[in-house]
Amino acid sequence: MRKTSTKPQKDLQPATALWHRYQPEKAPYAFHASTPASARRWQDRTRKALARLIGLDALPSAPVKAQLLETKDKKDYIRQKILLRTGPHTLMPVYLLLPRKAPRPLPVVLAFHGHGYGVKDIVGLWEDGNERNTPDGYHKDFAVTLCRSGFAVAAPEISCFGERQTDFSSLKTHLGQSIPSTCGHSSMLAFHLGISVLGLRVHDGMRLVDYLETRRDLDTRRLGAMGISGGGMHTFFSSCLDPRIRACVVSGYYSTFKDSILAMFHCSCNFVPGMGQFGEMHDLAGLVAPRPMLVEAGNYDTIFPIEAVRSGVAKARSVYSAFGAKNLPETDYFEGRHQISGRKAYAFLQQALGVTP
Repeated sequence: MRKTSTKPQKDLQPATALWHRYQPEKAPYAFHASTPASARRWQDRTRKALARLIGLDALPSAPVKAQLLETKDKKDYIRQKILLRTGPHTLMPVYLLLPRKAPRPLPVVLAFHGHGYGVKDIVGLWEDGNERNTPDGYHKDFAVTLCRSGFAVAAPEISCFGERQTDFSSLKTHLGQSIPSTCGHSSMLAFHLGISVLGLRVHDGMRLVDYLETRRDLDTRRLGAMGISGGGMHTFFSSCLDPRIRACVVSGYYSTFKDSILAMFHCSCNFVPGMGQFGEMHDLAGLVAPRPMLVEAGNYDTIFPIEAVRSGVAKARSVYSAFGAKNLPETDYFEGRHQISGRKAYAFLQQALGVTP
């Protein structure tokens, strides 16, 4: 009788078999085009399939009916808070920052915050609503810096954060279970219904653009997007699915699924059942191409490892080349942790969207 090893066997772990199924290069929607024409055909087919997967087709819209809630004079810019209806049962607060002296109509950047206390953290407000004049945290008030760079900035409260958190008073726990995160509960409910929190967020972003298109003081033909962490995910997938976004900055997110999202504990809002059909992140970058994209990554960002970022960017550049685009995505590899850099981002968007510094 053979002696049993005390060392755990890898084949006892369910993930072992699942990793053997992980073959992104063989995914049905992996990018294999080699010419601009074939790349465009792949893009049309894949964008429709991705929209179906995340649930965009299942999410109804409603008249926006924008309400102006407040206006704050910040001397060099005006900050408005508005409330938009993005669906029959969905309201979304949005901060709109308008530079005072820039000529109208203004180019616009969508600013998507990451995990934390919500959109206030990027528009110069503390969590209690008080004003702050010194950038703080990993977001570094980047929506304010965008505004001071000549853009109108539309910063929505992303679903599951700030004013849009789940009310847990109606949820029950048993057997010592802990209260789930607001993202966790919404994600599981969405999965049960065959959609995703990612789909909710992209849908909200598209309805926000619909509203911005109605304003004469804004030029949505010059529309960009920028976000970090969960906001980087929002930026990336919104750019994949909404061609109205002409350029984007993805900070603290773009890397590879294998070495980040699937390699460690990430918030459940990062996951969509069936996303493996679309290969790796660099394949999805083909839905952004040939539009300008900048990837920010810190060399000490432990949740989006820098080597995975470099690998993902190198493969994305090969995808971009099929569209005839060179040296894209651009990169800002900086010394630091999980945070906004901004060293190249604001000038990148100014150039891409035709803003004179």
